[in-house]
Amino acid sequence: MTTFASGTDTLTRDALTVLQPGFPGTTAPDWLLRRLGEGLASVGLFGRNIASPEQLAALTAQLRAERGDVLVAIDEEGGDVTRLEVRTGSSFPGNHALGAVDDVSLTLEVAAELGRRLAECGVNLNWAPSADVNSNPANPVIGVRSFGPDPDLVARHTAAYVTGLQSAGVAACTKHFPGHGDTAVDSHHALPRIDADPAVLADRELTPFRAAIAAGSRAVMTAHILVPALDPARPATLSPRILTTLLREELGYDGLIVTDGMEMQAVAATYGIERGSVLAIAAGADAICVGGGLADDETVRRLRDALITAVRTGELPEQRLADAAERVRALARWAATEAKTGAAHTPEGAAHAGRADIGLVAARRALRLTGGDVFTPLSEAPFVAAFTPVANFAVGDETPWGVAAELLRLLPGTETGSFAGVDAGHAALVAAGERRIVVVVRDEHRHPWMATALDTVLTARPDTVVVEMGVPQAPPRGVLHIATHGAARVCGRAAAEVIAGA
Repeated sequence: MTTFASGTDTLTRDALTVLQPGFPGTTAPDWLLRRLGEGLASVGLFGRNIASPEQLAALTAQLRAERGDVLVAIDEEGGDVTRLEVRTGSSFPGNHALGAVDDVSLTLEVAAELGRRLAECGVNLNWAPSADVNSNPANPVIGVRSFGPDPDLVARHTAAYVTGLQSAGVAACTKHFPGHGDTAVDSHHALPRIDADPAVLADRELTPFRAAIAAGSRAVMTAHILVPALDPARPATLSPRILTTLLREELGYDGLIVTDGMEMQAVAATYGIERGSVLAIAAGADAICVGGGLADDETVRRLRDALITAVRTGELPEQRLADAAERVRALARWAATEAKTGAAHTPEGAAHAGRADIGLVAARRALRLTGGDVFTPLSEAPFVAAFTPVANFAVGDETPWGVAAELLRLLPGTETGSFAGVDAGHAALVAAGERRIVVVVRDEHRHPWMATALDTVLTARPDTVVVEMGVPQAPPRGVLHIATHGAARVCGRAAAEVIAGA
């Protein structure tokens, strides 16, 4: 049982309870431990906090020594978005690969194994899965994070993922409500807008969230997007119409509502994080996620004080803040109970639950080959030309991707280079010399320079192998074209096995 610091009143505790801050470093700073003693109930982890599973387990134990029921959250989608394996690449393919296979039992097993690894490290809330329907192929921030463009496919895999993850005692946080798939703007940088009518939204965007709610998703994360058909004035995170009327009342959801990162420019640049946090809680959110870029005690203090002031001035009803804080505590109690009872179990529908290699199995099944029937595997080390776009903020640029590392393991002597821009193709040809070329692209259809560079290479070297590690929207090209449906390390390994005939 947590003993709160003396002098911490109920209002102050509630204001701290609804915050989910991040922090720097691989051990908990003193200010964070002090805030846990004052009422803070959640923390968020990012790649900067993780060096190894052993270190992460020690960090979560340090947090629980201060507050036994603390919610430790992480943004671990697997695939391109990984925090557990931020420096090596993920052992699990992401949603798009799982959607390409379209085997819900496999999705369930992957999520269960990922949840098991999180639970072993002391993490009990995962900001996943993404239930966004990637209906806009030009979407710069969702892409392979989505199970696909079909609402029914996304719905059944979202439900399977929620079931698998929670079978390990890790709460799922289905995102980004009411759906981020039909956007052309990254909400990390600006406010996206979806101009779909209510009928389209109901049939497309909301279908996976209904499935997640039916599957018992313990949390839902909001999207910083403007949907005029639902609310012409405020983004979803700050909209009572979207969070309370639609999500709570019409869809019947009664779990925790978590905001996306409040430091993202879609909210921070228009409302500010303090004002935005007050409006989010008033709209129906229960927990304020902040810390991707703001991770210090001063931020926590400012947000706490903004909430307290809003209650005292009448802008934020005290009961609304109390209800939000109670939902946070209720999820913390669930997670603590799951941990104490060793709740991990084989979920219904899992054929091979607990397989440590299930991620690689899934990555292999997700491959789609064009030209594979006549392709002769390489026997000599190639040159790998990675045509590298700017990484989206959710993925980050610190996580390695591609096939070079795995080809080097299978074909010693493999060399690689990273290229971008209008001269990328010519530069790759010069760097490769006489060696066989493997070109790796990521969302070729979204980057005209990438398509031009690939044209240049294929014109000069038609025996080039092409590996598409994003959404395979462009026509397949090359003597062998491999669509991996994601850039996780296991996706690179699966592709390298085909290229080397392993």
